[in-house]
Amino acid sequence: MTLLLFFCSFAIQLNEPIIHIKFSKKQVHIEIDSFGNIYVVNDNEIIKYNSSGVLQKNFSNKRFGKIDFVDAMNPLKILVYYKDFQQILFLDNQLTETSATISVETLGYEQTSLVCSSSNNSFWLYDKQNNELSRFNSELKSLVKTGNLNRILDLDTKPNFMQEHNNYLYLNCPNEGVLVFDIYGTFYKTIPLKKLLEFNVVNGDLFYYENKTLKQYQTKTFNTIEKQFNDTLLKTVYWQNNHFYKVYQDSLVVQ
Repeated sequence: MTLLLFFCSFAIQLNEPIIHIKFSKKQVHIEIDSFGNIYVVNDNEIIKYNSSGVLQKNFSNKRFGKIDFVDAMNPLKILVYYKDFQQILFLDNQLTETSATISVETLGYEQTSLVCSSSNNSFWLYDKQNNELSRFNSELKSLVKTGNLNRILDLDTKPNFMQEHNNYLYLNCPNEGVLVFDIYGTFYKTIPLKKLLEFNVVNGDLFYYENKTLKQYQTKTFNTIEKQFNDTLLKTVYWQNNHFYKVYQDSLVVQ
């Protein structure tokens, strides 16, 4: 793997922040959509800011406890997953619930560890018990079932994160790498990046933060571009919409 210096996608220079958002609580997760809207997820609450950092809406549903995952791939249909209660709900761009809550157990799965959005208003599930990926449409009709991935691929998958991008599903398996499937659940390839906690896919490349460094793995050339950050207070950095989203313990800075 070739390591390249700071250039290419990281084309802008770091300067004065264009957005600075303070968090009311310290344990948060950040989601960013394609319009530059920012979603601050904390426990059972989602707070939405627009691309200028202006507070827009907030959402909270205490029936199902802690929010485990938010997917804003489709800004008009935001997926929210409550793992402890195995419940999925969808929000519109005003953070209003758009339909009845979906109980994953009613779909025939009792140990769904991962959920993410898919194209055409569908969504993916990963069932830990069967080691299987499934895709459902908005009417909850089954579109895809991969079967047991451990048996089919002869791997010990144990995924911890997944994301769809341009009709490909990226399933992160820290011990094996990132497994890529097409929209029909057919295995495509393995990206040899191991021990990742999370990533985001931009134009087919994987961006991830480790050891104070934001890295871009180029899937066409197999090169890695790096941008190092010397700020010891940084928790993580995302690259999206041609900006750096720098997450601290108590704030977000966008440059």
